[in-house]
Amino acid sequence: MARSKTTLDPFNAIAEPRRRVLIEALIGKELTVNQIVDLVGWNQPMVSKHLSVLKQVDLVSERKEGRFRVYRVNAFQLKTIQQWVLQFEQFWSNNLDNLEEYLNVIQKKEVNNE
Repeated sequence: MARSKTTLDPFNAIAEPRRRVLIEALIGKELTVNQIVDLVGWNQPMVSKHLSVLKQVDLVSERKEGRFRVYRVNAFQLKTIQQWVLQFEQFWSNNLDNLEEYLNVIQKKEVNNE
């Protein structure tokens, strides 16, 4: 089975750690490419390349403001990813409960052996 193109799939797009950094940098604010470059410390072509991919999967949007392009996160588009991750919450919660029970059993055994 062929791998999905990054530009078609938000999951593949955010699999790249640098793109996640960009999304995090844009949460709750709008920034120009130059502001993002200053914030993350990467060169402008790298920032633009990753923003382009995020834009193609609609995870960020851009608008023109004078001669600048301003970017922001489309938080609604992250909802699909959140819904997918939420299905594992029950699993994580159950595992933490089981760990707590196990630690309590070990602790009781240690107290009884003293």
